Amino acid sequence: MSNSKPTVIDLFCGCGGLSFGFIEAGYNVVLGIDHWKDAIATFKNIHNNSKGLVADLFTETPKEISTKTGIKKVDLIIGGPPCQGFSIAGKRIIDDERNKLYKSFVDFVKFYKPSVFLMENVPNIVSMGKGIVKETIIKDFEKLGYKVVCKVLLASEFGVPQNRKRAFFIGTKNKEEFIFPLPINQKTVTSKEAISDLTENTISDGTKYKTVPKSDYQKMIRKGSYSIFNHEITNHSEQTVEIISLVPDGGNYKNLPEHLHKTRNVNIAWTRLNSQKPSFTIDTGHRHHFHYKYNRVPTVRESARIQSFPDTFIFLGSKTSQYKQVGNAVPPLFVKVFLN
Repeated sequence: MSNSKPTVIDLFCGCGGLSFGFIEAGYNVVLGIDHWKDAIATFKNIHNNSKGLVADLFTETPKEISTKTGIKKVDLIIGGPPCQGFSIAGKRIIDDERNKLYKSFVDFVKFYKPSVFLMENVPNIVSMGKGIVKETIIKDFEKLGYKVVCKVLLASEFGVPQNRKRAFFIGTKNKEEFIFPLPINQKTVTSKEAISDLTENTISDGTKYKTVPKSDYQKMIRKGSYSIFNHEITNHSEQTVEIISLVPDGGNYKNLPEHLHKTRNVNIAWTRLNSQKPSFTIDTGHRHHFHYKYNRVPTVRESARIQSFPDTFIFLGSKTSQYKQVGNAVPPLFVKVFLN
């Protein structure tokens, strides 16, 4: 490899959280591919030196993508193919429509032969089919000549204010086995440290900061930014606001009077962030989780802060789309920390 920055293709890139972490760590992301237009619009807006391609990896082959983009060689392939639908028979993953996106990732690694690949996924992938899925994934890449390691990491142990677990498969070709880092922070970053400088009410896009950072994390996340974007609050019904107001910081439906327990029929209903702890996993925007202090769901910007996106990272599309982009992403800081 030359002294120039290692080149990266990000498959199933979404808005580019994983890519952004790699860019921050000094890599050159040349291409991001996703089937979702909104996510690619955000990706292209932020990753100025990268191509963003809307493509369906169910049908498009690595060779077709290479011809279309002119990218013939790459040092790393990264991404998180949807694997929740794995179809298993006996002791292997069978050829099934639901496994095609994972197989597409394997095909890209086979075609480009990068020196390293990183595949990110849901933590329970390691236990699916009593470990058969994990074993098959490792074997598929070993056949291509990679030394593969797998580990589930907890984001809050790497400076992200969120207890988000993700599984990482990292394969190295003609190199020593990759060694995962040990947790870096003695003290986790709390929800309050992540978002306490953001106001209860909507801030119009592009408004300059009116407060100083209230934590080291906020100083870091504001670096290079002079204004706020994506902080539009959700207006709830009076009844919803009234019920939220009965739940204390860090509480949930169990803190409500019994007759209100079943107002939402999910076990995570009416859950408030805990100001003194990292957030629970930020998802794609359902309305059961609330701010630790304000009687509303977190805004897109608050969710992005919890995901460790810097304030310079602006999300495009409708508010619903922005929530989904944030929730689907890999926290950039998570990646940056264990690459450095």
